[in-house]
Formats: sequence, C-alpha cells, structure tokens
Amino acid sequence: MLTQRIADDMKEAMRAGDKARLSAIRMLRAAIKDQEIELGRTLVDENVLQLVSKQIKQRRESAAQYGEAGRADLEQRELAEAEVLAAYLPAQLSESELASIIDEGIEETAACNVRDMGKLMAWLRPRVLGRSDMGEVSAKVKERLQGD
Repeated sequence: MLTQRIADDMKEAMRAGDKARLSAIRMLRAAIKDQEIELGRTLVDENVLQLVSKQIKQRRESAAQYGEAGRADLEQRELAEAEVLAAYLPAQLSESELASIIDEGIEETAACNVRDMGKLMAWLRPRVLGRSDMGEVSAKVKERLQGD
C-alpha cells in the first residue's frame, strides 16, 4: 500500500538525516491524515495518488510564484519538494500512450464533441490518474473533440 511506503520512506529519511526529504514527506502525511479525517475513512491508493498529484501541482505553482517574485531559494525548495513527491507517482505516460488512451476513450464513450467531454474525462480519469497531469489530459481531450 502506498501509505505504508510513504511511512517507511519517512523513517528512512529520519535515519539518514535528510531534512528536506523528511519535511516533504511529513507534509504529505499530514495532508493524507487531514483527508482521512475529513472523509472518515482510510484512503486507498487511488485517493493517495490524487492527493500526491494535487500536492505536486501546489508546489509547482508556488515555485512559479516565488520565481516571479525573485525568491530563488524558496523556488528551489518548492521544486525539490515536488521532486520528492513525484517519486510516489507511477511512471508517466508518453505522448503516444496518452493519445492512444484518449482514442480508446473516445471510441468507448462515443464522444463526438465538447459536450461529451465530461463523460470522456470520467472514463479517462482512473486510467491516467497519477500517470499524467489531468490539466494536460483535459486540454488534449478538448482539442481532440473540437477537431473531430
């Protein structure tokens, strides 16, 4: 289970004295605990992957804002935390793999225009979650449905 791997990695980071990695993992574990309390149940791997993706996106957005503000030190810290968290995501899909999955989804859901995007995204989400940025997937789907 992914939560167990995260806990083991936290212990390893503590033993190694890797403060930056430990900090990122602790923040992730806190977010997982918060979500579990909010939902009133233990998270399954799919939920943890969603949370990890969300945390990475937040770190990258923060890094961009720090970069614009001229705070390279904080920008680098946020990017380093995003890199630590990215280790918990499965291997990312290539452009061709993603295009193939989108094609399969269009065929399965009979999506033919942008109005069918919600149906198609619901079909795609479990297949690409954690393996591709959902914003990127959404943009590609929209482009594809507008082109058909």
